[in-house]
Amino acid sequence: MHADPRPLRVGQTVPDFVLPSTRSIDTLDKPLRFFEHPNRWLVLLFYPRDFTFVCPTELTAFSDRADAFTAIDADLVGISTDSEFCHRAWIQTPRDKGGLGELRYPLAADTKFEASRAFGTFVEEEGLSLRGTFIIDPARVLRASIIHDNAVGRSVDEVLRMVQALQTGELCPVDWRPGKPTLSPR
Repeated sequence: MHADPRPLRVGQTVPDFVLPSTRSIDTLDKPLRFFEHPNRWLVLLFYPRDFTFVCPTELTAFSDRADAFTAIDADLVGISTDSEFCHRAWIQTPRDKGGLGELRYPLAADTKFEASRAFGTFVEEEGLSLRGTFIIDPARVLRASIIHDNAVGRSVDEVLRMVQALQTGELCPVDWRPGKPTLSPR
């Protein structure tokens, strides 16, 4: 899919990956295509493994705020190297038992490591992904790329703010929020 051995970089066009997913939780027969919804932003949330410690804290927090992303025409997708069967079991496990419970966006299964390698999150020695957040605009251009250690969860508010800032098409100063002024180049 992404033949270049170097990871995708901000400003590059993102290929249209198709991955098994939990879009149909009962049958698991609806693969997820990255760009099946035109005119929408895409937020990819790569994470290391299902049934771990940090991952459910952030994936459920994003689910709890899914309406905020929907309101700004942004779709959320969680991606790990676990199978869609493992994803389903994790979603069907209640939150108080270490599961996700109801999740308001799909999880995709990158079992062939194609997406993880393309975005530069795959750790070959461990067979899993680093925690990575990628924001892609409706023209399929990668606009933000953040990869960090798996020990630290992401901030839902910051990811939401970044999408909103990118959507302005303007220069946004530190801590910019919707309704605040943007900068004008001199």
